[in-house]
Amino acid sequence: MAAARSQSSAIPVLVIAVLFGIAHMLTNGQYGFHRDELQFLSDAQHMDWGFVPYPPLTAALEHLGLKMFGLSLVGLRLFSVLAQVLVIAVSGLMARDLGGSRLAQIFTATAVALSPAPMFDATEFQYTSFDMLWWVLIAWSTIRLLRDDDPRWWVAIGLFAGLGLQTKYSIAFELAGVLVGVLLTDARRYVTSGWFWAGGVVALLVFAPNLAWLIRHDFISYHFLQGIHARDVNEGRADGFVRNQFFINANLFAAPVWLAGLFAYFRNRRYRMLAWMYAVPVLLFLFAQGRFYYTSPVYPMLLAMGSVVGERWLHTKRPAWRVGIATLLFTGVFAIGIYATLCIVPLAPSGPLRDFAFRKNSDLREQIGWNELVAQVAAIRDALPAEQRANLGIAVGNYGEYGAIAILGQKYHLPTPITAVNSGWLRGYPSTPPSTFIVLGSSRDRADELFTDCRLAGHLGNAWGVANEESLYHSDIFVCGPTRKPLSELWGYGPEFG
Repeated sequence: MAAARSQSSAIPVLVIAVLFGIAHMLTNGQYGFHRDELQFLSDAQHMDWGFVPYPPLTAALEHLGLKMFGLSLVGLRLFSVLAQVLVIAVSGLMARDLGGSRLAQIFTATAVALSPAPMFDATEFQYTSFDMLWWVLIAWSTIRLLRDDDPRWWVAIGLFAGLGLQTKYSIAFELAGVLVGVLLTDARRYVTSGWFWAGGVVALLVFAPNLAWLIRHDFISYHFLQGIHARDVNEGRADGFVRNQFFINANLFAAPVWLAGLFAYFRNRRYRMLAWMYAVPVLLFLFAQGRFYYTSPVYPMLLAMGSVVGERWLHTKRPAWRVGIATLLFTGVFAIGIYATLCIVPLAPSGPLRDFAFRKNSDLREQIGWNELVAQVAAIRDALPAEQRANLGIAVGNYGEYGAIAILGQKYHLPTPITAVNSGWLRGYPSTPPSTFIVLGSSRDRADELFTDCRLAGHLGNAWGVANEESLYHSDIFVCGPTRKPLSELWGYGPEFG
């Protein structure tokens, strides 16, 4: 009977998670691919155990998506949606396993579903979508480990840690929180358990193929992360770290709940380890000037505990107060969630809702114009004399342009693009150097520095007049002659990071 009650109590959580997934599936077909998605798609064509910007798992899932769905926005974003559906469901299960009844479980699942970070991670195919899932599964496994005092859960923690390292290297900061939590709490008793070390072995085995790739490539991803971090700090992208823990990583109206959850973890001797799993990565990223969303996966476990202690507190109040406070919390969370939805989710193909979202959300603007870009490059190619078309190269200046030409350009039979940016550098250059180049993503000065006889051939734009990175910062398209230096010499300077 107890098992049946436990199973039935999870049904509302599963309903919330499924409804969340359906809503995103119905809206994810708007606009086009984001520039980051185009990078994953292009890397999915060159499967390996690693890529310059990230480990291989996300590109492998995109490779599978291409096989299953082709170039379908809804299909290729399905894995991201499923990951967030699991995040919501597991969040509710964490509340259940911490002792929460149906109200705590429902509030946890609702607050997670209506938080901006998980909402965004379901609208695009991003490695953050899967990174969040592994963090949440590690937290859930830790709760089960501590609740049942069952060290076999270390194997699950190791598995999810290995999958996390195959997804996004920043999960190492969460693993640092796990280790600190073990050493500073009663959980240190597990250090003498064989299951603890078995979990470490599992994590290392899962991560080993990418680790071997990193060694073979002189830890190029580490240098990439160094370069990107320096850029982010220099451009102010790391600003607002503390503010956005409240405004974006979790639903703003639920802030008192997750703060109560953090306080409760610190006070609870059994579960104190999870408090360090929050504090360590947040403090490390704060002092290292990381971007705010790196810590977004730690909030579901706080919301779960906060919902449980909040539910217990409500039971000390009179019935009218219980109803009033619960109604206020749910109403506030829904209000914030609706506003976040209008900003983040691609709801409308035209009209005021679309324009509002474009004003508020630069990521949606980066989904516009790629088809026009490829069509314009094809038109410029077709207008060239036959002798220039015969030995043509397309040089691009960023990974979005690379992915657009490589994926969307197949429709026009465009040649494989050439770039020294990110993993494009590893793929090299044609053995026979092109005598004519169509050049994207470069200023006139940069084009003249690298190529001979450049002329302006067109400008990038889009039918909706949306201002984004392509239209604002490198909208010119050039036709140029050969490179001023041999491609082998240019490649010798090493990769560019972007």
